[in-house]
Amino acid sequence: MNREDQLYYFGITLGYNSSYLQVNKSNLFTQSDSILLAEPGSSGGITMGLMATGRLGEHFQVRANPQLVIGGARSISYQLGSTRLGEGNTQIQRLPSTLVSFPFQLKFNSDRIGNFRTYIMGGVKYDIDLSSNSTARNADDIIKLKRNDFGVEAGIGFNFYLPFVTLSPEIKISYGLSNLHQTDAALKYSNVLDKIQSRMIVFSLHIED
Repeated sequence: MNREDQLYYFGITLGYNSSYLQVNKSNLFTQSDSILLAEPGSSGGITMGLMATGRLGEHFQVRANPQLVIGGARSISYQLGSTRLGEGNTQIQRLPSTLVSFPFQLKFNSDRIGNFRTYIMGGVKYDIDLSSNSTARNADDIIKLKRNDFGVEAGIGFNFYLPFVTLSPEIKISYGLSNLHQTDAALKYSNVLDKIQSRMIVFSLHIED
């Protein structure tokens, strides 16, 4: 029996991700002369996970892929100063994060050509930020992000069938739907922002039995 004809099978995931925060500015931003610019920065991290795939039909599969995302440190760069003085400096707020992510996906597979096949996938995910209560994130002048996030994701991958394992390089985009911002009206770095959402690009290698 071919591996893709099995009712279910398991694997592991190794990957690299680039994550950043999508920020929407509040009305107070245009009224402020102490913060001239607020721009998110990206960072890289590693991904490790387990994978379980179930067969729905000839071309469709469902997949659960719980992952630990380590090493990301999303940031927001603020340009400080006065529009009247025309001078200022830069303040970077780094928000280290370690995520436990629970993606659930639907895959559509192409026909197999020899030992090769391509697929597209889409699904939803639920993330828990284990660093939300860390000392670095609880400093008085650091903006606060919520612990839980929900989002959607989509990607494309390729199956290479080897004698004993299947290697599947994949790229996907994750788009957070939750507003992660815990507004603090007393903090100038927080009150100039309205909505903050997560974004991530993930390059993965799945190794399946």
